[in-house]
Amino acid sequence: MRPSDAPTQLGLRANWRQFTLLVLVNAFVGGMAGMERVALPLLAEREFAIASRTAILSFLVAFGLVKAAANLFAGRASERFGRKRILVAGWLAGLPVPVLILLAPSWDWIVFANVLLGINQGLCWSTTVIMKIDLAGPERRGLALGLNESSGYLAVSAAALISGYLAGAWGLRFAPFAIGATLAVAGLVASLVLVRETLPHARHEGRARPAAAIGFGEVFRRTSWKDRTLFGATQAGLVNNLNDGMAWGLLPLYFAGYGLPLPKIGFLAALYPAVWGASQLFTGAMSDRVGRRPLISWGMYVQAAAIGLLVLTHDFAGWTAASVLLGLGTAMVYPTLLAAVADVAHPDWRASALGVYRLWRDSGYALGALLAGAVSDLAGVGWAIGAVGTLTFFSGGLAALTMKNAAPARNPAAVPLRT
Repeated sequence: MRPSDAPTQLGLRANWRQFTLLVLVNAFVGGMAGMERVALPLLAEREFAIASRTAILSFLVAFGLVKAAANLFAGRASERFGRKRILVAGWLAGLPVPVLILLAPSWDWIVFANVLLGINQGLCWSTTVIMKIDLAGPERRGLALGLNESSGYLAVSAAALISGYLAGAWGLRFAPFAIGATLAVAGLVASLVLVRETLPHARHEGRARPAAAIGFGEVFRRTSWKDRTLFGATQAGLVNNLNDGMAWGLLPLYFAGYGLPLPKIGFLAALYPAVWGASQLFTGAMSDRVGRRPLISWGMYVQAAAIGLLVLTHDFAGWTAASVLLGLGTAMVYPTLLAAVADVAHPDWRASALGVYRLWRDSGYALGALLAGAVSDLAGVGWAIGAVGTLTFFSGGLAALTMKNAAPARNPAAVPLRT
């Protein structure tokens, strides 16, 4: 029987080969983001002599705005044209990024490289999320997204750690080039040759859950503010990435200001996403059992406590503890928010709803960079970090007040359907 003639089945066991391949592809996507976490803020300060924190963080503003828009496009376009085409397009956008960083004669080139990286991350990461949801079905959705986000952020951590050591030995430009070029080529080849389309799985699930068709405008309104659970998830996602943008853009400068050497800065930059990535193996599955709301609200509280600890301690041991705590809190939130959106959205418009959610969530990178840069220039880096921590705490409370904690839906489409 050819693959195209096989019955369409939902579930991790039935689709483990493609699911495992997509986990690997998302690791390549995460590594593309991780290659910059140590090098770029220090490159701005040391090679381009940029003093303003707001100007330094301009690369994150560009990245966040473009990635947010690419998320929205990926969700809608993958429903019209299929998931695989959008995934391949994302890798094509990512190919020039490491070359631009290596050859950049001015900071504007770095900003443009991050425009392309935003397209790459928005299209590729969004599509791998959607494809895993398509394959997994509703019963193990939290576990599936935990595996997806774990692979991505463990790769962010590994790339940041390797980048820190390579930057110390070979320079701030060579590290992201070597890592990024390898990952971009590998991701494109795997997506072109090995990945199969998963849109039929979503349509199969949709036939088992009849619902009235709605337009994209209504999907946007429901996800953004009309549905209380979706609103609670959306605002928490935005604030979560706001504080991640602060961590990405300011913490390397904050640690360097206390005289920390590059390898140790690289270690701290890698530790936070490493804990984040590894913990999602458990937090995603846990949300399938206890519901989404407790992990989301308490995860935001844990993040706020970690950010406070970053400001209150001024040594490597304290920053290490804070990084572990920040990674744990983020792991509680990240896959659970995606699962919460997928729980509420119907399969026929789920990809669009995820695109809208990720539009708002990744706008947090740009807002975080603008807020952290402005407060840092006015009052200092410590005040900027503290302001972001306060916002994170209040976001956790808002999620607790607005979100329902309904149990994930059982799988109505477990019976194979021949397509």
